[in-house]
Amino acid sequence: MRLHQGDCIHLRCDPDLYQVIGVDDRQGRCWVRRWPLQAKGSPVFEVSLNIVASTPKP
Repeated sequence: MRLHQGDCIHLRCDPDLYQVIGVDDRQGRCWVRRWPLQAKGSPVFEVSLNIVASTPKP
């Protein structure tokens, strides 16, 4: 699977939707935030690419 900034994804074992902020293929990680954005912003956090499940954009 190839991830790009702005893609919407699910994390394995998590039904919530997340937006990809950045990807580091060499280190096998990416930075995501919950989607849709919350009124006061959504924190960005790092996850392993191993726990990402792709979701097509609407």
